[in-house]
Amino acid sequence: MANAQSNGMTIEYQVAGDGAPLLLVMGLSGQLTDWPAGFVDAIVARGFRVITFDNRDIGLSTKTDWSPPSQLASLWAMITRRPVKGVGYTVADMADDAAGLLDHLDIDRAHVVGMSMGGMIAQEIAIRHPERVLSLCSIMSNTGDRRTGGVALSLLPKVMRHMRPTPESAVKDAVAIAGHVSGPHFDEKQAHEMISRSFARNFCPDGIARQTAAIAGSRDRTELLGSVTAPTLVVHGLVDPLVKPSGGVATAKAIPGARLLALPDMAHDLPRPRWTEMLDALVANTKRNASLAAPA
Repeated sequence: MANAQSNGMTIEYQVAGDGAPLLLVMGLSGQLTDWPAGFVDAIVARGFRVITFDNRDIGLSTKTDWSPPSQLASLWAMITRRPVKGVGYTVADMADDAAGLLDHLDIDRAHVVGMSMGGMIAQEIAIRHPERVLSLCSIMSNTGDRRTGGVALSLLPKVMRHMRPTPESAVKDAVAIAGHVSGPHFDEKQAHEMISRSFARNFCPDGIARQTAAIAGSRDRTELLGSVTAPTLVVHGLVDPLVKPSGGVATAKAIPGARLLALPDMAHDLPRPRWTEMLDALVANTKRNASLAAPA
């Protein structure tokens, strides 16, 4: 692994494979090591140079120092469509972090793929830095319009008891939350192993709260997404309780020519039985504009 100076942040990153550059943007609280085992390898095997990284406030990247509201307060603000004031940054700033990482790597243009909060960041990259995006893939995300793609109210009581982790309970709480937001292919043992490894690398609850507040304080991108010209694929699970499927539908509607892949047995996770279908669609999307598909 290595790090880059970008947008005033130190961003930890890793590169795997050769071929067309593909920037893989992780979601809320996720570290670059949190992509499911074999997922990055499967993308590399399809001919891509895959860049993964820790967003600010997570993993080994810079931790900012502003005091965020609690995660629950930020979630409630999103559900009630109330503004969140005083956030230290938004997902637009995180998009600039990612663009700066591409600068560091001397990559002019890349395929950009993001999941959940990473999908929001990927959308902002396409809005703010359109010349950098060969193709866009937004997975289990939304447009920032709080009328769509919100949290299912039935999920809140299930996760509330796990949202104040201590160092002793952190792994258990995170596994429980993962189980609540995942679909029928959830593997608790694998989740425990991944989360244990992740928290041993870095455990920063305040950073997760700051990322949550950044989402809550970010703008509605719906109208701006109408200017996106990169070939776009939207992937969403039909049983996602954390970002309801309407978020994926709204994203696909907002971006001209976007294609929607809706998966009936996917929730807020990346189920292994669906990898082949997802990656086939991803590769097909990168080829939709042959003039843009060549590596930078």
